[in-house]
Amino acid sequence: MFTLKPKTTAFMTALLLTIASQAALAVEFTSTRLSDTLTMLKGQGGNIAISSGKDGVFIIDDQLAPITEGLLEAIGKISDQPIRYVINTHYHGDHVGGNETIGKAGAVIVTHNNVYTRMNSEHFSTFMQTSTPAYPTDAMPNITFSDEATLHFNGEIATAYHIANAHTDGDALVHFPKSNVIHMGDLWFQGLYPYIDLDAGGNIEGVINGVNKALELANSETKIIPGHGPLGSYAELKAYGEFLTEATQSVRQLIAEEKNLSEIIALKPTAKWDETLGKVWIKPDQFVTMIYNSLQGIQEYKQ
Repeated sequence: MFTLKPKTTAFMTALLLTIASQAALAVEFTSTRLSDTLTMLKGQGGNIAISSGKDGVFIIDDQLAPITEGLLEAIGKISDQPIRYVINTHYHGDHVGGNETIGKAGAVIVTHNNVYTRMNSEHFSTFMQTSTPAYPTDAMPNITFSDEATLHFNGEIATAYHIANAHTDGDALVHFPKSNVIHMGDLWFQGLYPYIDLDAGGNIEGVINGVNKALELANSETKIIPGHGPLGSYAELKAYGEFLTEATQSVRQLIAEEKNLSEIIALKPTAKWDETLGKVWIKPDQFVTMIYNSLQGIQEYKQ
């Protein structure tokens, strides 16, 4: 069901905003055609899906505010039609940064209810040690949903499914059955340890639920867009889900043995993945802390 509303965030926002503000003109956007209507666009921030066709343009996420001009130029190379809709997969600044400019131009912004709530107030991240103020009016969603929302556009449907308490409390994955494409938002970090935003209601078990939901919707030919990293496949997402489940179960077992967080970190329960996933951004001890706090019901990042 929809709720009509009038016209933050932690995850890497401070770092990415600094990079983008210093070198916005240097951002390179690369596009990958996924179907007759869908294109994946990579730039600086969360990966974008672009639906283009007779109805115009609809996008999923819009990266960082300082690079919006370059983003719009990149979208313009795919279609000269106006952007009519935006779905934000969650509220982090590297996924909603273009909202203000695109909203001012008349696009309708669609998100989960909790994204609207978080964008409408100031938030502090204990992991990033940064505070994000409320977003301006033009950046705010126009339409919010609770469980799912479906957009009929360019000859196909796109259904956004809310995944509760996962990367945040407002995550959505978006499924395009006709094109056989799924946009995961930050439910999937391809090639690196995921960030669980505990301060924003995130929880490792919700992330696993989100991966399982996507696998239920997908088949062996589905093209899967992660929030960060290269385009993925069903097999790669399945392996990611198995890794998350095994890592979580390992930490859960050590909690059952009455080990404290420091002891669990020292035992390196994620050692088998640390070399491949733990050297990009989130470090092994940080990821273990996020799992531990999730399982213990601790809604902030602290060791």
